[in-house]
Amino acid sequence: MQNLYAHKVGLVAGGLLALAHAVWALLVFLGLAEPFLDFIMGLHFLNFQFVIDPFSFGNALMLVVVTGIIGYLIGYVGGLLWNRVHRASHGQ
Repeated sequence: MQNLYAHKVGLVAGGLLALAHAVWALLVFLGLAEPFLDFIMGLHFLNFQFVIDPFSFGNALMLVVVTGIIGYLIGYVGGLLWNRVHRASHGQ
């Protein structure tokens, strides 16, 4: 196996988390978040009473940015660890 570029792994992980949360923000904007949560929780045999706050563009933007940063950091560290473990497993 070859080494990973930790920066690229971070970008992919951050992008995926940011995209998932952008979709969530869109569901809130469209008024579909509560039925979605009811469906997902029902699949897990759970019945919680959630209250979805009104959509706020500022909150949505912060959600996407913060999760993107966290995802980047997780991916970057994951890439570094992968390279270190890979190097150690081959006695380099």
